[in-house]
Amino acid sequence: MPLPAESGGPARAVHGVVARGRWASAVPLPEPRAGGSGPRPDRGRARLPPLRRAALGGRRALGGCGALERRSEGDGRKKGLRDELGEALAAEVAALIGRRGADALDFEATEARLRERVLRLAGQALERALNADHSDGSEPHRACACGGLARLAGRRPRTIVSVLSEIEIERAYYHCAACGRGFCPRDRALGIEGSHLSPGVLRMVGAVGAAVSFEEGAGLLEDLAGIRVPTRQVERYAERLGEEAARFEREVSEAPAGPLPGTMYLGQDGTGVPMRKEELAGRPGKQADGSSKTREMKLCAIWTADTRDRDGRPTRDEGSITYAAAIERAETKATDKRLAPFARRVEREAKRRGFDEASRRVAIGDGAPWLWNIVAECFPGTIEILDKYHAKEHIHDVARALFGAGTDLGRAWSKLRCEELDEGRIDALIAAVSEHADRSEEARKCTGYFTTNRPRMDYPTFESLGLCVGSGVVEAGCKTTVGVRMKRAGMRWTVRGANAIAALRCCRVSGRYEDFWKWRVALDAAKAA
Repeated sequence: MPLPAESGGPARAVHGVVARGRWASAVPLPEPRAGGSGPRPDRGRARLPPLRRAALGGRRALGGCGALERRSEGDGRKKGLRDELGEALAAEVAALIGRRGADALDFEATEARLRERVLRLAGQALERALNADHSDGSEPHRACACGGLARLAGRRPRTIVSVLSEIEIERAYYHCAACGRGFCPRDRALGIEGSHLSPGVLRMVGAVGAAVSFEEGAGLLEDLAGIRVPTRQVERYAERLGEEAARFEREVSEAPAGPLPGTMYLGQDGTGVPMRKEELAGRPGKQADGSSKTREMKLCAIWTADTRDRDGRPTRDEGSITYAAAIERAETKATDKRLAPFARRVEREAKRRGFDEASRRVAIGDGAPWLWNIVAECFPGTIEILDKYHAKEHIHDVARALFGAGTDLGRAWSKLRCEELDEGRIDALIAAVSEHADRSEEARKCTGYFTTNRPRMDYPTFESLGLCVGSGVVEAGCKTTVGVRMKRAGMRWTVRGANAIAALRCCRVSGRYEDFWKWRVALDAAKAA
């Protein structure tokens, strides 16, 4: 809701921090540590220079901030930032409560106003501190990326949206006569090169862009943090971050340290993602006219399942699952010199998780040839299991085709076939289905499906070894990782955009967003060096 106008001016939007305090340390205010002074650890997040001591200079740094302008009584010395900020807030609280007392207080409006006030003052302090430092222009010439020599050509202002408020900073500007381009070294040092968003805001954009639609993300930024980023900019920056996350996925695949679980599972599946028309030209599909509305995004998941449910069946261990997904080719051709792109993606994920080194590897799938080919090419010796529930779905499909939907005869036939499946009597199952292959296309296809996957259907043996026999984990991953974010009403994607957001979302839901951000910060630091 709008806040009361201050000093007769218009109501202002609240500018604050995101809920649960997750981003409070993105651009932290200085706070002493136990046993010493200095800023708090930043846990690998991008961080601006600490706002302390002479860099701020008390009144000089904060400028015209009302109550912060007062000097201490008696000796005329300027108060420190902390004292002045506390004094200003105390005055603000007194003015807001007034004579009405606490019981008559509009608590929501008051805390929102105070939060806005604190962040606005901190933003002014940050702006003053950055603009007081001209060390970025200490050299008359700097090397340009083209190989030429750029000369100092003054200072140029730039407005940045930070987690505190909008700030305007001035940076030394260098111009290269050889290539005609210019650059500001401080932009790279602060992590704002090519962006008008601070690293803290950019991190928030990545979080909302991975979770919800771009329009909803823009709304969440304003509702929870008081930060206004237009929908199109949320889209642009989220996809840019997603492309960086895709690079992180390609380049960082170190094996885990420490002992590995005894058994690890690999699942692969695909799900259709709605695409723009230009991405579907000439592609056959399931529409009445033979066209397609989607492209298949393939997903792999790796997890452990040492936990047992109340019936003693294995169930996925909490927090053990990670994902990788993209719209890309999975089939490796005989003439290819390298594995198909998705096969390489699965290899990288397996290396990150240590799947390739696990003492017992299990691959579960729905029977699509491409996924078994990847397992055979990349992980020979892996136990392959056809998802039991997919196998039973095929039995029910045949029953409906033979006896009609919902008939007693169809239910009885399905029950017998499922018992044969559960008991491991696969030859009997195949024989019973194949009896109808001459008059039923569904039965003919099911016969071939079971015959091809027969070695993967020894369910009594698999269950006696304590193994999972269903691919529900990866199917759920298709829904929660891909579907929830990318298959909502009205969404239409380009391949580039879909792959970028898939990379960003997989990074988030796999618990790697912090590692990605540390990697990104390290790259920026290396460029600035």
